[in-house]
Amino acid sequence: MNMKLIDGKATAESTKIEISAIVNDMKQRGERAPHLAAILVGNDPASETYVSNKIKTCKDIGFESSLIHLDASISEEDLLKSVQDLNNNPEVDGFIVQLPLPKHIDVHRVTEAILPEKDVDGFHPINVGRMSQQMPCYLPATPKGIMQLLETYQIDTVGKHCVVIGRSNIVGTPMSVLLSRNQYPGNCTVTICHSKTPNIADIIKQGDIVIAAIGQPLFVKAHMIKEGAVVIDVGMSRIASDVTKSGFRLAGDVDFDEVAPKCSYITPVPGGVGPMTIIGLVQNTLMARQKKVRFN
Repeated sequence: MNMKLIDGKATAESTKIEISAIVNDMKQRGERAPHLAAILVGNDPASETYVSNKIKTCKDIGFESSLIHLDASISEEDLLKSVQDLNNNPEVDGFIVQLPLPKHIDVHRVTEAILPEKDVDGFHPINVGRMSQQMPCYLPATPKGIMQLLETYQIDTVGKHCVVIGRSNIVGTPMSVLLSRNQYPGNCTVTICHSKTPNIADIIKQGDIVIAAIGQPLFVKAHMIKEGAVVIDVGMSRIASDVTKSGFRLAGDVDFDEVAPKCSYITPVPGGVGPMTIIGLVQNTLMARQKKVRFN
């Protein structure tokens, strides 16, 4: 089996060059650059890293970016006021409220408060509904990035059995919708597995394409994967390691060393899906700046 690595980092870099060229053209015409804002509540280390990567990417491609960092003890009402301020700011094209939020805040209420036309995370029920009806919308960033990787590597999806492990609103559920659509990439027969699925290993083994987004490090082992499968690993966890200075290493939901030899294509962790998530977000922000999706 000639296994090929799906290089998300390289795909992201080439996409950044394309977006930079578009932004440069906008600026030369005297237009304002796209502006992405982020609200970060509290001090979750993973969220802080993710948001700082977003800000760095904005700088690299010529976007404006803003970070509103709020204390973890902020009331829900005050957070909603910050959301409203960004909704009303004509200089901000799109924004995200970084998840997870503190337990005392209702995530659904916050998500619904974001204007759908500024919801570049693609989580607002209107964007989700439009996605399911195959209407113009902002797709969630990680699934959007995965679709771009499948397309870039010209992976055949038509008539394939895709097994999605995980049913979150951020990855698993939208991924299942996108890959079952009558389009490319798509036209898959999709099965969603999750923590309550009996005989999960047997079902995963049927997958021509396996998308692992269950949030359990090294969950997918070689015996669960059939020869020649395409494996997309969305997981990202820190696990103990005695070979790194820090005492930990990053691992995906797939046991890469064990699984890779059986695959036709596989994404590494890090350097696979992660860089494409931020690309999906900035692509949505560019679309918002260009008013590509109409909501009235």
